[in-house]
Amino acid sequence: MPRLVNRIVIVAFLALLPACASMRTAKVKNTTKTFKTVVVDAGHGGKDSGAYRRSGPPEKLVTLDVAERLNRKLRESQLKTVMTRSSDVFIPLDDRVSIENSQKNAIFVSIHFNDSTRRGIRGFETYYHSGASIDLANRIQEKLMTIPHSANGGIHTANFRVLRNATCPAVLVECGYLSNRSEGNKARDWEYRELLADRIAEAIVEQRYGAGVYRSSPQLAAQSEQPAASSSGAAELAPTAPPR
Repeated sequence: MPRLVNRIVIVAFLALLPACASMRTAKVKNTTKTFKTVVVDAGHGGKDSGAYRRSGPPEKLVTLDVAERLNRKLRESQLKTVMTRSSDVFIPLDDRVSIENSQKNAIFVSIHFNDSTRRGIRGFETYYHSGASIDLANRIQEKLMTIPHSANGGIHTANFRVLRNATCPAVLVECGYLSNRSEGNKARDWEYRELLADRIAEAIVEQRYGAGVYRSSPQLAAQSEQPAASSSGAAELAPTAPPR
């Protein structure tokens, strides 16, 4: 009987080996100094609203707005970009992973906003999984902390699928808490979303080309946004009912 038990245990162990292998994290190529492409990921979308508060727009809309602004700024800095979504559609996590891993010599930046049952919690947080992503995460967090009155939530490791399964350096940025009255109200302001995108873009460009290369153009951005207020301002980001 003991031999039979041992044999069963061994067979079960061997059967689990393929499953364990599939759970290993992806092998990451460190492209943080050579990348030519930035995969810009707007978190959530479509049926997945993300964080939602009645006092402000759902997370899926503000992430898309910041991602689109970031996308424009990176292109202005002569970097190629690929967006995982450019409209309010649902993109499964595995599809986002496929998009990021299909790009050669790239990095991946996912834009999110945070939520908590504790309304007093606030601050920027940046997440990474692989060691190759640490420098990028640090740089983005440092640039976000130059925004006046910001709170530092720090950088952290995370097992998020889009980070864990990435074959390139990948970070996820939490651009403040929608559940916090102050940060939630700021997220409704297009000028603040422009500032968030500007700081993240500055970090990415400096990561690739070094300090002093990035050129912010807040006045040009303001001029280009004012005529388009009806398409990207308060009307588009007004509170909507969460999906049932």
